[in-house]
Amino acid sequence: MASFTKILRNRNFFLLWLGQIISQFGDRLNQMALIALIYSRVPGSPIALAKITFFMIAPVFVIGPVAGAYVDRWDRKYTMIVSDLLRAALVIFIPVCIISFKTLVPVYILVLFIFSATRFFLPSKMAIIPDLVSKEDLLIANSLASTTRMIATVIGMGLAGILVGAVGSTGAFYIDSGTYLFSAVTLAMIAIGGKLRLKEDLIVTKRAIEDALVKRSIFAQVLEGMRVMAKDKNVKFSLFNQFLLMAGVGSIFAVVIVFVQEVFGSATKHVGLLGMFLGLGLFLGTLTYGRMGHKFSKRKAIYLSFFGSGVFICIFAVSLRQWACFFTAGISTFLLGICIAPIIVATHTMIHEAVQSDVRGRIFSCIEAVIHMGFLVCMFITARLAETLDRGWILMIPGAVFIIFGAFGVLTKKAGMKRNG
Repeated sequence: MASFTKILRNRNFFLLWLGQIISQFGDRLNQMALIALIYSRVPGSPIALAKITFFMIAPVFVIGPVAGAYVDRWDRKYTMIVSDLLRAALVIFIPVCIISFKTLVPVYILVLFIFSATRFFLPSKMAIIPDLVSKEDLLIANSLASTTRMIATVIGMGLAGILVGAVGSTGAFYIDSGTYLFSAVTLAMIAIGGKLRLKEDLIVTKRAIEDALVKRSIFAQVLEGMRVMAKDKNVKFSLFNQFLLMAGVGSIFAVVIVFVQEVFGSATKHVGLLGMFLGLGLFLGTLTYGRMGHKFSKRKAIYLSFFGSGVFICIFAVSLRQWACFFTAGISTFLLGICIAPIIVATHTMIHEAVQSDVRGRIFSCIEAVIHMGFLVCMFITARLAETLDRGWILMIPGAVFIIFGAFGVLTKKAGMKRNG
């Protein structure tokens, strides 16, 4: 606690930290407001939710792979400020479009631009931390930033769901715009030393000239990262498991939101609360695996986690379908988060161990693009199926796939150990 207090006395870092909390809440509020908007226009339609989600996620694999490279060439503070100001302005126009147009197409376009700006904000935020704190405080600063981000996301999910239910989607968009403006103001108050900034600018300029001389474009760097990713077996294993996880989440996403809305009769309140339970489980699972994960192999942890995740997805679906019990749904969602966390941590760690530092950024950007593509494809497939089939049974399909994959992986690993023994 003393270390956290010390780092928060750093004015520049405190301003970034405060802006991050408000901005994270704004992101959650934006998502909940969009869910409420779809609920008011096309209630009970997983396809409509899938469409709006597509425009939220598309920037991840369209812009994400190159955003980080551009951020390294720009002033990070002003990149974040411009991103926040753009998001604030664009969000304000959503209520205007709701009033002025019967179609949601203008809203889709605005959402695409809003989340495109976010893809530039996030890497800038992570990259600027070393400019704000001393080298010996860097670890605690990153720890505080990551922990705060997760807590803000978890609490913000529940609060956003309740707030949207109280003020409606239109009011929520106005509040959301205010959160981005607040974040921009706190960032503008950050003062980075002139000498350090000059040195950074000289380094960035030098790298840009070198890239131009050797004709290494942004896309050439991305392709290099993809080639490295295809060669290493641990990276490929991690990619496959992250893809399977995100495909499963995509299969559930639109269907479960509509399912929860229909069962409990609320647009965002119960969705937000269940999202909060999931986030708390992810947080606890991350901490627990971080402390105990070294006791057994990462592959075994991944297989067991998939098995447990499948079990709790099925319990969740049955509890809502048969009894409409929020308590059971909340507990199973919380336990699902605990099971998912080791998959995320273990696969990321395997990549860190396998890949050299000079290509890690590109590797993670490429992986983000691939796994989100799996998310989108599976989301649209199950959303279409949910138009005609029972939604509870559809939710159990990815659960069954996770159970089979996890059990097969554990049994195969045990058989391999016996042969080697």
